[in-house]
Amino acid sequence: MSPAHLSLTHLLRTSSIKTDKKPAIFLFHGYGSNEEDLFSFAAELPQELQVISVRAPFDLEPFGHAWYAINFDAEYGKWSDDAQAGESRDKIVAFIDEAIVAYDLDERNISLLGFSQGTILSYAVALSFPEKVKNLIALSGYINENILVEGYQKKDHSGLDIYASHGQVDQVIPLEWAQKTPDFLKRLNIDHVYEEFPVGHGVSPQNFYSFRKWLSQRI
Repeated sequence: MSPAHLSLTHLLRTSSIKTDKKPAIFLFHGYGSNEEDLFSFAAELPQELQVISVRAPFDLEPFGHAWYAINFDAEYGKWSDDAQAGESRDKIVAFIDEAIVAYDLDERNISLLGFSQGTILSYAVALSFPEKVKNLIALSGYINENILVEGYQKKDHSGLDIYASHGQVDQVIPLEWAQKTPDFLKRLNIDHVYEEFPVGHGVSPQNFYSFRKWLSQRI
């Protein structure tokens, strides 16, 4: 099945389900990468899932893509373009709605999986629009409250389930940023699992097997 011409470029692995609406998982890569990166997971994910690996909308030179700019300033240090991140959050929400129609997906069984910057955006989508997401796998990222929609705290997050993990020696996103996640999710009464692994900014085999088992129990 060839990918449909939707608003964001993506790769597709079709679901083994032929007759009913399909559960789906959307994959969101990190800064400077592309849709082929996390698509390497696709063959090992549950066969009933429609796997959709999405390319971020902003191009980086000379190659690669980003969900938002990260600027390096001599005076202010490293900072993220939160306005651009908000644009990407809304682009993802619109794309998910498009894909549900184009691929006959089960709108009640949508999962997100992000890595690094893709995780930051996945949190923004799931916490801002919990009615659209059932499961979130958040790898090597953190919650940026600045890119959540206003009033997100008042929404019903009871149908959302989150698996979060981080490398204990992550040199890109500090471990202590990720360690704030469980308390944040508890305040919203979100069921969650948080795990750490003895790796840097990446996904170890143990990490992969752990989140795959978690996901398989929830689709």
